[in-house]
Amino acid sequence: MATGPRGSSPAGGRPRLPWTLERRLLVLIAGLLVAISAVIGVATVLLFHASSVERLDASLRAASSRATAAAGPGIPDDPRATVLEFLRIPGQPDGTLGGLVFGADATVVAGVIAQGEIAEPGPAASAALAEVAPDREPHTITAGALGAYRALAVESQVGVRVVLALPLGDVTAQTTQLAVTVAVVAAGGILVALWAGTLLVRRALAPLGRVTETAQAVSELPLDRGDVDLDERVAVDDPRTEVGRLGTAFNRMLGHVASALSAREQSERKVRRFVADASHELRTPLASIRGYAELTRLHGGELPEDVRHAIGRIESETVRMTELVEDLLLLARLDEGRELVHAEVDLGALVADAVADAQVAGPDHDWEVSVPERPVLVTGDEPRLRQVLGNLLANARVHTPAGTAVAATLTADASSATITVADDGPGIDPGVRDTLFERFARGDSSRSRRAGSTGLGLAIVRAVVEAHDGEVSVESEPGRTVFTVRLPVEAPAPADTGARASSEDAEPATTAGAARAAAAESGAGD
Repeated sequence: MATGPRGSSPAGGRPRLPWTLERRLLVLIAGLLVAISAVIGVATVLLFHASSVERLDASLRAASSRATAAAGPGIPDDPRATVLEFLRIPGQPDGTLGGLVFGADATVVAGVIAQGEIAEPGPAASAALAEVAPDREPHTITAGALGAYRALAVESQVGVRVVLALPLGDVTAQTTQLAVTVAVVAAGGILVALWAGTLLVRRALAPLGRVTETAQAVSELPLDRGDVDLDERVAVDDPRTEVGRLGTAFNRMLGHVASALSAREQSERKVRRFVADASHELRTPLASIRGYAELTRLHGGELPEDVRHAIGRIESETVRMTELVEDLLLLARLDEGRELVHAEVDLGALVADAVADAQVAGPDHDWEVSVPERPVLVTGDEPRLRQVLGNLLANARVHTPAGTAVAATLTADASSATITVADDGPGIDPGVRDTLFERFARGDSSRSRRAGSTGLGLAIVRAVVEAHDGEVSVESEPGRTVFTVRLPVEAPAPADTGARASSEDAEPATTAGAARAAAAESGAGD
């Protein structure tokens, strides 16, 4: 039969409590207390019952001796009178049952003391007396409605048995009362012990709880990036105890982790500084190489064809290397928390302009844009957000074949603005989807990459979006790939009425975005 996860209950039932260490210890303590109390209680009750029966048997032997002496030897002339005589001997307790058994047919003459008077015990009691063996040993009998008795029979030389029985009712009542008392006292003792045990266990496990709280606090720290301040430590009361040794080992581990993270951050900071400095220093010689290449190409004299080709290749590769250096410099500065200028940005105009630029760069694709009629304002760096849109649209253009439909959509709600760039291309290889936003990551060749790529475009997208406190994600399957960017909005945005435009209407949408920007500027001027 299938079962749910540990701590869960069957379908439709109440969830079961988890078996925590505290609960297990309390259950173990309760089980031990119940077992010990049960053993002690049963032993006490049994010993009390046995000693009470022994005392009753001693009284029975003394009473039997008095009854035998009162009955005398031989068969009495009046058995009834003889029974009454030894039953009336002083000291016989209420409920004493006695009788004579004689004759070949085991005739029984019996009587019972009831509230100081001698009464007939009834046929069941008489039959029980007749069955007592004359071995001078006490036996337990049931005398009908009178209950249980301890009986002893003595046989005279002439075939007469004198049988005397004392009731077990008092012994049974006392034993029952003792059992109830022991059970109540044991139950109360167990409850008190559990209450005290709970306090002691919780106090003993409190250091373990502090270890858990510290571990929970450490688990919530962002340890994957930045300078980590790992000051959390466990307060250790006694390092000689098990929990104390655990806390000491945990603190030592946190110290090693803090040292490792600090060394990692220093190393990454040096790498970022090196990349930023190297990228900055490379821009000047690259610009010089490109300038000299252009100067040579613009020279009035006639150059050989192979020289012109080589200079053209130098110029194009210089442009490509300059773009790579600029991207590396941007990423390095974003890693250091720089390079962003926060201002009010209209995402609607930004999306419309980006699609218009992409349509010019990729006329062999079908472009579509959808933005709200009213402005969607965010606080951010407009050039960097424009670069995000440009990289996403360029990614869709470069990695999909001609004729692919690419749609850019902007929606907004009260808390965030969402930009999606979707295409109906061949999709992204699942093997590279998880590393798509890493630096120098490249898509699968099935996305028809026809132009060179540095592998930094999507890394810049993620870095810029996260620097704006947003998030970016991708979903892809054959025939549909969607990149989604979510940014926090500056204020609650109006409902999205969605003015969709086809590829032929992309330019009017751009014009409308420019008009909204111009109106905003004129309004600010007023």
